[in-house]
Amino acid sequence: MLYYLFEFLEQKFQFPGATLFQFLTFRASLAVILSSSFTLIYGRIIIRFLKNKQIGESVRDLGLAGQTEKTGTPTMGGIIIILGTLIPVLLLAQLDNIYILLLILTTLAMGLIGFIDDYIKIFKKNKEGLKGKFKVVGQILLGVFVGAVLYFHPEVTVKEELRVEAVAKTTNIQEVFSTAKKSTLTTIPLFKDNEFDYSDLISWISEDLKAYTWMVFIPIVVFIIVAVSNGANLTDGIDGLAAGSSAIMVLALGIFAWVSGNLIFSDYLNIMYIPKVGEVVIFVAAFSGALIGFLWFNTFPATIFMGDTGSLTIGGVIAVIALIVRKELLIPLLCGIFLIENLSVILQVGYFKYTRKKTGVGVRIFKMAPLHHHYQKIGLHESKIVTRFWIIGILLAVLSIVTLKIR
Repeated sequence: MLYYLFEFLEQKFQFPGATLFQFLTFRASLAVILSSSFTLIYGRIIIRFLKNKQIGESVRDLGLAGQTEKTGTPTMGGIIIILGTLIPVLLLAQLDNIYILLLILTTLAMGLIGFIDDYIKIFKKNKEGLKGKFKVVGQILLGVFVGAVLYFHPEVTVKEELRVEAVAKTTNIQEVFSTAKKSTLTTIPLFKDNEFDYSDLISWISEDLKAYTWMVFIPIVVFIIVAVSNGANLTDGIDGLAAGSSAIMVLALGIFAWVSGNLIFSDYLNIMYIPKVGEVVIFVAAFSGALIGFLWFNTFPATIFMGDTGSLTIGGVIAVIALIVRKELLIPLLCGIFLIENLSVILQVGYFKYTRKKTGVGVRIFKMAPLHHHYQKIGLHESKIVTRFWIIGILLAVLSIVTLKIR
């Protein structure tokens, strides 16, 4: 909203300083300040409100040290993250940008699913919360919508070959946008010719089937959103782990959005230029600021938990940003923390069932899953576990960014 206000003031009155709002870096910096300030100031008020309403966590007895002390800690803190993200975005971003609209919708949709789950747990006194099948159905519906928009919407385009010299001769930047085209291309990390077209998955049967690439593309989008959102949900098990790890991932994705939406950097790095994707940087700035501000209250000992309201939202947003910047195939590396948490549960359950079927006695690979609970069981303090996971997350983010040059 402020973006449009200052654009109007600049055009009509040449208002001093109004042109600052045309710069992505200025608006991104302001978004970080606004989002972190909001979460720090109003987060405390929201926590007090949740305490007064006795909206506290009911901790299951898992035999972990110190877990009983967390009983009654306010939950549904994801509301702080959502508000801390959306308010700066609504103020500072271009709201007619398809990518911004898609991310706002993702935030609201995943936040609603998580909110319903937390509501059932707290107010209906049902520790299981929303049934898993209903969660998955909600995630699938969102995934189908996101996939359809990314595939069919006319403003979702890329320019595969871009040269700054040619752009410099262009008098109208809209000419650059007009030569961009619809594409189902994505990028494969570490390969020199790293562009992969989803249509190749179906055209090998027949070239005539290329028109039905959406039948492959949309299910892939659904799978990514479901997997990453549930990975974030599983990671949210100890104080500060999910919020801190997610902030690292989001900042890395912000760099990808910046270079992919910038004419000069995309040409220098020899990556596809994605028109209008630079605006995603504003959302990333607000989102990361909200996550970092939330960590003020969520680090050990946490005074609030994000609940599924936060964890599902975080995972869904990260997945959609990765899809928007065409870096979804980098998710196993960038979101490695989510991946190992997911795999630890799958391996634990799968191996237990297999050994019980074969021998009659189920055997566990880990002392407890997800993986962070395994380390708690062997005696590591949760602060140490979280810090080490953050360090791993930073290394994975750096490696992900390095793939821009190493091919």
